[in-house]
Amino acid sequence: MHPATHAKTEPDRVAYVMAGSGEAVTYGELDARSNQGAQLFRSLGLKVGDVIAIFMENNARYLEIAWAAQRAGLYYTCISSKLTAGEVEYIVRDCGAQVLISSPAVGPVFEQLPAVLPGVKLFAVGGATGAYASYEAARDAMPAEPIADQTAGSDMLYSSGTTGRPKGVKPPLRGVDIDVADALTVLPKAFFNFPDQSRYLSPAPLYHAAPLRWCMSVQRLGGTVVVMEKFDPEQALALIEKHKIQTAQFVPTHFVRMLKLPEDVRAKYDVSSLVSAVHAAAPCPIPVKEQMIAWWGPVIYEYYAGTEGNGFCYIGPQAWLERKGSVGKAVIGEVRICNDENEQVPPRTEGVVYFANGPPLAYHNDPGKAAENTNQHGWTTLGDVGWVDEDGYLYLTDRKSFMIISGGVNIYPQEIENLLVTHPKVTDVAVVGAPDEEMGEKVVAVIQPADWNEAGDALREELLAYARANLSHVKAPRVLDFMEELPRHPTGKLYKRLIRDAYWGKTDSKIV
Repeated sequence: MHPATHAKTEPDRVAYVMAGSGEAVTYGELDARSNQGAQLFRSLGLKVGDVIAIFMENNARYLEIAWAAQRAGLYYTCISSKLTAGEVEYIVRDCGAQVLISSPAVGPVFEQLPAVLPGVKLFAVGGATGAYASYEAARDAMPAEPIADQTAGSDMLYSSGTTGRPKGVKPPLRGVDIDVADALTVLPKAFFNFPDQSRYLSPAPLYHAAPLRWCMSVQRLGGTVVVMEKFDPEQALALIEKHKIQTAQFVPTHFVRMLKLPEDVRAKYDVSSLVSAVHAAAPCPIPVKEQMIAWWGPVIYEYYAGTEGNGFCYIGPQAWLERKGSVGKAVIGEVRICNDENEQVPPRTEGVVYFANGPPLAYHNDPGKAAENTNQHGWTTLGDVGWVDEDGYLYLTDRKSFMIISGGVNIYPQEIENLLVTHPKVTDVAVVGAPDEEMGEKVVAVIQPADWNEAGDALREELLAYARANLSHVKAPRVLDFMEELPRHPTGKLYKRLIRDAYWGKTDSKIV
């Protein structure tokens, strides 16, 4: 279904509420405002297949703008609010956006964009300022009736750029009615136990693929989305209790930060309303997921997929308990593990993860990138390394680009990171390879300590001893350094390239 359908049957039902401000938007209001937004886009000359860009923090206008573009048959490109002006300019130009909607809350970049985006129509949420027209004023001047040529648009999102320039994923428009279901509407009910009209917590930035798509899927099901402006572990627990949250989507970093809360704080909140907590974006360390299931019960579901949509693996809580560490079995495409010659290897043999017989891999304006990640069989990869068991369940090892080669031995950082992050004095960790004259590369662990005042030799020796006691000699870090805050994307992905480059002399760093 579509929010417009729910607006007809239950106009006063809350479609979403902002966790911090408490501003609530009903389905009737969402329908009217998204109609006005679609009318605005048509008045600006945008036609089916054109593109708008959204560069904002989580706020109460975000979802209404996405739905306005969706019912106008437009692509909506949601851009990370953490990017620089040059990075935003690149994405806006690359996707071909004719309109950019932003907010002063994103900081100084907001003021810098008009100079680098001449010819792009600029709107600001919250009122007109400088080169920006007021989005709300322009919207409110439009009729609240549907446009005459409604047709389903789509998101056009970009990879997070953790290993280079972000790449756009532009799915072909299907020319269907706005209420035609897609795979993302089917998945929550078919695999993740989402009830109709569920109360859903969204703790992550809406510019990222999973939070945006999950929120919109929940609204297709008539649910109420509670949008956190910014993730805070205790606030998330308080919101689950306050709103009797049934469903939510997290990343492993969220789990780690909730588990690091004092036991009395964790025990203070009632989370028994949860029936489905979905996580993705990165593999979850086994001890972390074990603790979450012990705390929340068997309600934690996992999937492995990318913005690219070339495949999808799923695993429920019971299956995971039987196959700890797995990210699931393919439900879209078929998993193939390949060696360096791109040939399939037997079960329990490590290699590059490919999807066969799934949707094609395509990147906007970069056919070479898709070709590079497609092998001679037509199978496609996101660059991850892993293995499958005899039943086809996938276990991820790491990304191929992060592999460390020390003395001819391949070392994957993820296993080391998964161990160190469980230490009570560690908040976050990144493991990278640094140059070594004798071994080629050496293993370096960069730690974000729970208490920055403890960053020093005593903690360094404690953590190195912990690693040596639990890892083989070749995997134990040779060097352990500290960083006050790791450069982690709010969606949970780590900009590991920035840390690695510091050791190879390619960038400045704040590593000590």
